[in-house]
Parts: sequence; structure tokens; C-alpha cells
Amino acid sequence: MMYLNMYARNSLIFGLLALITLPSWAEEESFPYAHTDTMVVTATREEKPKSDIAESVTLIDEAAIQAVSPSHPSEILNRVSGVHVNNLGGEGHMTAIRQPITTRGVYLYLEDGVPVRPTGFFNHNALYEVNIPQSGNIEVVKGPGSALYGSDAIGGMINSLTVAPPEERSYLLNIEAGSYGWKRVLVSGGDSFENHGVNVSLNVTDNEGYRDESEYDRASLTSRWDYHNDQFSAKTLLSYTEVNQSGVSSLEEDDYKNNTKKNRFHGDIGSREVEALRLSSELIFETQNASFSVIPFYRHNTMTMSPSWMVTYDPNVREYYFESFGMLSKYRYNINDENEFIVGFDVDYSPSTFEEEAVSHTLDEDIYVSYEGLGNKNYDFEAEQTSLSPYIQYENRWQDKLITTLGIRYDYFRVKYEDQLNSDDPESIFIPQLGRPTTHLRPDDQTVEFDQVSPKVGLVYQFNDRYESYFNYRHAFTIPSVSTLFRSGSTQNSDELNPIKADSFEIGIRGRVSPLFNYEIAVYHMQIEDDIVTVINGFERNVFNAGETEHQGIEFSFNGELTEEFAYAIAYARTKQTYEKFSYTCCFPSQNIDVSGNDVGKAPEDMGNVAISYRPLAVEGLTLELEWEHLGEYFTDETNTQSYDGHDLYNLRVAYNATDNIEIYGRVQNLTDELYSTYTSNQVGNDNISYRPGLPRTLYAGFKARF
Repeated sequence: MMYLNMYARNSLIFGLLALITLPSWAEEESFPYAHTDTMVVTATREEKPKSDIAESVTLIDEAAIQAVSPSHPSEILNRVSGVHVNNLGGEGHMTAIRQPITTRGVYLYLEDGVPVRPTGFFNHNALYEVNIPQSGNIEVVKGPGSALYGSDAIGGMINSLTVAPPEERSYLLNIEAGSYGWKRVLVSGGDSFENHGVNVSLNVTDNEGYRDESEYDRASLTSRWDYHNDQFSAKTLLSYTEVNQSGVSSLEEDDYKNNTKKNRFHGDIGSREVEALRLSSELIFETQNASFSVIPFYRHNTMTMSPSWMVTYDPNVREYYFESFGMLSKYRYNINDENEFIVGFDVDYSPSTFEEEAVSHTLDEDIYVSYEGLGNKNYDFEAEQTSLSPYIQYENRWQDKLITTLGIRYDYFRVKYEDQLNSDDPESIFIPQLGRPTTHLRPDDQTVEFDQVSPKVGLVYQFNDRYESYFNYRHAFTIPSVSTLFRSGSTQNSDELNPIKADSFEIGIRGRVSPLFNYEIAVYHMQIEDDIVTVINGFERNVFNAGETEHQGIEFSFNGELTEEFAYAIAYARTKQTYEKFSYTCCFPSQNIDVSGNDVGKAPEDMGNVAISYRPLAVEGLTLELEWEHLGEYFTDETNTQSYDGHDLYNLRVAYNATDNIEIYGRVQNLTDELYSTYTSNQVGNDNISYRPGLPRTLYAGFKARF
């Protein structure tokens, strides 16, 4: 605790000093450079200079996405300071942004500002429903969002922005192949005529996988139609994705070290099939001093899956479906050059169904090879979720130096639940594989309501057009998901769970010194109450609110051009995440586990990324990049008895523009063939650590042709 308090105090003192005592060289004459006019859209749902935003926000532009050509979201997102996305196989992932590596719904994933999924239907893998490698830009906001965003935006937000239609007709063909049967074709094209513009992107990917029986394929279509005139513009977006992903198991230590290709899930065990469709149209009406926008949207998602994490204690197959009918509306009015009001109202209606059948697996030694349904449904329910969210935000600019932002949002959620099974359907079903029954408690039909008021405060002080400091306070929350509330398992009274609530304080500085050196530094402190915890207790899986956690850290980003030939980018974050008041009942025989004062499990102590680019003047069109990716040590459970040492990976990228329209490229992931785990954990009371092996040295090669 002493270290923790010193860490928090020193971090806040550093930030306050930065806010009020920037060095005198801040008054030097402005020097133009590549990032001076960075514009971001996530904070206010419309373009605004990043220098005006009291948030830690990182823009990854289209050029960077094209240069990295990510085969997994982690390859592009892990270049952002304080961001770690792991690789669970295929495009499966967990995220850690100011939070531990987690499956909890503490992140908000968006596409052109519209949440990819409704609140209450969070999936930690949801980025595979977004066409990341063909995004126009990606914006990452760390910490809670502004008043324009509600539930889920605790750890951060990731907003994928689609490619705008080109001014002239153009096409891009990108064909890529790689190790372990990797094949991908990316095709895009568009045109503009009079007041209209169209762009269409297609992503077809197939991968045999490094580990046994770990095939993966996807197909994504993203189409965008823009229209604009003097006072009106419209952007209509249609996104569709299919994902078929095999199950990939964790391994015990001996197999992890000696047989990393082994996969204990064969056939359809642990697999998932996903279909995700989104349709939206952003309509913007503008006058000299005001703007009104409305985004009606529709979602349609289905998923059929065999939950890999439940194979050993509650085997089942399930199918769930939801669709959404919603609208995001916003009115901005500029009273004058110094004062701006934003008011808005969001609504989302999402009916859903959830069906689950008990199964029993067949094992061949320790390999799960097949399963059969037992003819009994564990669950069959419908849930209709309605959310209503008004908000208001006021911004004042004082003497072109101090920008003050005040916002408040009210979120109301109503979930109507109806059990479709009969009262005489058994809650306990015998599973031959386990040699025992499993319990599936079913709540009574009911309506659950949540509401939350979220105040937001932000300050930006602009010393000149190159340096600014900012401060923000934000309250954020996450309501329990529909499946957590009503897919009770052996949890008593799961329908009485409370939302996770967070209070976040952040101070930061940003500077654009010269092409040689640009920097961002952020210090944050976040307190979370009513954390939702899942504990596997012998043969049972229980979910409950467990207390308070504290999350704090410091994040650095530096980048620049050393010479005409060399450029660099450095991202680093150090965190301290602790259980403040945290206890729960666990294990057999039953006992109370109090971990207050311990470090949060699966929370890396630091993470970093360094990239050095080289463009030799002697070979025009050639670019080489060496990247170092670091993940620090973390404890593998809440009791802090065991840990994972972390890892360091090196990646190499080479690209050559043979002509103005032809590019040939290659990359090597994990250049030194390091043995590492993307997720390492153990259950409380069980000393056996499970590892998720990462990819060994992996090669990719491809070409891009522009027409």
C-alpha cells in the first residue's frame, strides 16, 4: 500500500506540474510537421483538432494500417501506448487497456462512431466483426469516453473508421500468403461523381492455423456511399462479416514447452460461427453556427458456438441471436467562437434469443474429439433490451488558451426477460462425460432496470499551437450482460447483479516539438466498484460483484524522424492495479478468499513497443521496419502465488514499391522464434498453470496493385 500511495501521489504531482509549468521553450516559433493538424472524430462524433480534446486519444492512419497489413488486430493496436490485445487463435482476442487482460465488458468497440454491439451483448472477440485491415483510420481512446458515450467505455474505446470514397476511380488488389496455410485477398475500389461517392472493400481470409485442428476463415464486406451538398451530407454504411473459427485449447506446462502444436479441441469442440450485419446512415444538416446529425442504425448478429472454457465442467452448445433498431442523434450549437453546446439522445432496442443444449464429449486420451447432444435444453429464453440515453455537453474556450468541457449523461436500461422452457424442465442434467449432473438455475420471468448518471469534466490548456496539457474526470459504468443476468448456471440470484462503476482521473501533456521529436504523456488513476467476477469453484461457475479495484499508471508516446532515412516510434506504459476491498467465496471445501491489497491478476506491470523505420535514399521505394514488442510480468490469479514472466517479441517488415502502382512486401512475426504465451492463468486453489502458446516465427509475403 505504501508503494501504491507513493506511486499515485508522485504521478499526480508530475501531472499537475506538467499542467501548470511547461518549459519556456514552448514559446518558440511554430515549426510545421506531419502531425500538427491531426483531426479526430471519436470524442464528439465529428472532426475536431486533437489539440482541443481533453482525452488520451491515438490516431492510427490508413498509411500505418497499410504498412503493417495486420493479420490480427493485435499487430496494429499493440503499437499504441498502454494497449495490449492478445491473440487467442484466428482473430480471437482479449484486451488490456488500463485494465487486466480480460473478457469483461469494459471496452466499447465502434465502427464510424456506432457501437458494434449493443450494451448488454459485449463479446471480448468483437473486433473480429470489424474489417480492421481495410479500415481508413483507427482511433483509440484510453479511459472512459466523453458524455456522448455510455456503458462499456471504462477501459477505453476503439473506433474503426471506414475508408472515404476516392476523388477519382481507383482500385486496390492485395494478395497475401504466409506460414501455416495463411491466405488472404483484400479488394477495394471506389469512385466519386457529382455529389456522390462510393467505396467497397472485400476481405476473404483463410488460415489452417499453427496448432492442430485450428482452422479459421472469414469473409467481410464493407460498403460506403457518401452524398453531400452545401448544407446536407449523408454517409450510408453496410458492413457484413462471417467468421468460422475452430476451438483452440490452453496447454499445461509440459505440452506448452515441448508440444506447442497440440490442441485438445478437435472437430467442432470450442468452435464458433459468427454472422454480423450492420447498416447505418449518418445524416448531417449544417448551418453557419449549428449542426444536427442523426444516425439510424440496424444490427443483426447470430452466433453458434461450443464454449471452450466450459468443456471441463459444464459442456454445452449454444446459439444466440440479437438484432438492434436504434438511433444516435446530436445537435451542436456554437453560440459564438468561445461557447459550444452539444445535446443528444441515443436509443437502442435489441430483442434477443438464447438457446443452450447440454452435451457430452468423447475423449481420446486427453483430446476432445466429438460431442453428442443429450436432448435437454439448459436454457431457452428471450430478452428485449431497451436503452434511452440523453446527454448534454458544454465547451468554453477562454482567450484561445483554456478549453473547459462539462458534460453529463443519463442512461436508462430496461431488460424484459421471458423463459421459454416449462417449469417441469429439469434444472439438473446428468453429463456422462463428467459422471455427474450439472446445475442450470433459471430466473423467473421478470423485467430488470438499470439507470446511471455519468458526469464528465475536461480541461485543456494550449500554450501555443504546438503544446497543450489536459485534465479530465469521468464517471463510467458497465451493466451486466444479458447472458450474465439470466444464464445463471449455478449462481444464485444472478439477476440481482449490479453494474460495474468507475471514477477516472487523468492528466496529460502533448507536444509537437519538431519533425525529430513529438511526445504524449498521460497519468491516470481509476477506482472501480462492484467489479463483476467469475470464479470456477470445483464443478461450479459463479458470478458476483466482489468489491473495489484500483488502476493507475503512466503512458508515454514518442515519435519523430531522425534523418531523411530513419524514423522511430516509441510507446510505453507502466501500471499498478490492485484489489482494494475484494473477497469472494471459493473452492472445495468452501472458503472465503480475501485478496485485498494484492495485485490484480492478469494485469501486466508494463507494456511497450518500439519501431524503427529505414528508407535508404540509395534504393528508392524500399522501406524496412524492425519492431520490438514487450509485455511485462503479471500474476496468473487473484492470490498472487504464481506469475508469468512476460515476453519480448521482434518483428521485421520489408516493403518495396517496384512502380508507382505495384508494391511487394513481406514480414516476419516473432523473428527470434520465442516461446511465449498469449494468456497465462490458473484457477484459485489449483497450482496447474495453463498457457496459450503464441505463434512461432511466422512469414508472410504479398503484393499490392493499384489501378
